[in-house]
Amino acid sequence: MPDYQVSHLDQLEAEAIFVLRETAAQFQKPALLFSGGKDSIVMAHLARKAFWPAKLPFPLVHVDTGHNFPETIEYRDQYVKRLEAELVVGSVQESINKGRAVEEKGPNASRNKLQTVTLLDTIEGNGYDACLGGGRRDEEKARAKERFFSHRDEFGQWDPKNQRPELWNLFNGRKHESEHFRVFPLSNFTEMDIWLYIEREGIELPSLYFAHEREVFFRNGSLLAVTECITMQPAEIAEKKCVRFRTIGDATCTGAVESSAATLQDIIEEVAASRQTERGTRSDDKRSETAMEDRKREGYF
Repeated sequence: MPDYQVSHLDQLEAEAIFVLRETAAQFQKPALLFSGGKDSIVMAHLARKAFWPAKLPFPLVHVDTGHNFPETIEYRDQYVKRLEAELVVGSVQESINKGRAVEEKGPNASRNKLQTVTLLDTIEGNGYDACLGGGRRDEEKARAKERFFSHRDEFGQWDPKNQRPELWNLFNGRKHESEHFRVFPLSNFTEMDIWLYIEREGIELPSLYFAHEREVFFRNGSLLAVTECITMQPAEIAEKKCVRFRTIGDATCTGAVESSAATLQDIIEEVAASRQTERGTRSDDKRSETAMEDRKREGYF
C-alpha cells in the first residue's frame, strides 16, 4: 500500500480553503478584507484556488487610510485587475471629512486607529455579514484568542468571552440582525508558513517586502520611513539605509528592519533567525500593553 503523506503546507492550505468555502456557503454577502499585505495576498490567492474556475464570489475591501505606501496601492490595483475581482475602498479621509472620525494630533499621530470607524461604516453601508481577514494566531496575544468564525455584535464589537466553540472544525455562523462575523482562514499559519507558502506558490509581492534603499529615521524604537504624512522632529535625523518591511500598514506606524534580504529564500532564512516578532516593528502596538485587544473590542480588524 503506498505511503500517502501530506505536507504541513498542504494541510494548512486545505484548512484555509475549507474555511473560505464554508464562509461562502453560510453567509449571504461576505467580503475579503484586502490591505495589499502578504497575509491578505495569500488569502486572496487561496480564495482563487477555492472557487476556480469561477471568479471570486465576494469583493475585495480595502480600508484606505490615505497614508499608505505608494507601492502598496500600485500593487493593490494591479493585483485586483489580475484577479478580475471587484474592489471596494473605504476612505479614512472621507470619514474625517464627514466628522465620523477625528484626526489625531501631535508628532505620533496616526490614522491606524481611525480605520475602525471606516471599516464599520463600510461593512454596514454594503450590508456585509462576514468579512474574511488575514489575521493569524501567532501574530499577537489578542489574535491568539480568535476563532475561525469570530462573532461581532450589532455595534461591530468583539467580546473574547462570547465566541462559539469550534470542535471538529464545525463552524456556527448563525447571528442576529445587524451582527456579523470576521472570518480568519489563516489562523493556524505562522509567519514562516506564510513565507514558505509564498515561495512554493510563486506569489508576487509588493517590493516593500524586499531589501531596498530608503530614507528612514528612528522614533520610539521603530525605524520609520520618511514620508509626507510624518512630520520629523528637530532631533530626528533621516539617513539612507538598506531596509525591508516585515508587515505593511499605515506608513505612520509601520516600522522597517535593516536587511539585505532581496529574495524569498533570503527572507525565509532571515525570519528563521529573527528574535523579534513581525508586529514588533509596529509602533501602534506599543501604545499600551493591550493596544491590539482594545482596538479589536472597538471593532478593529
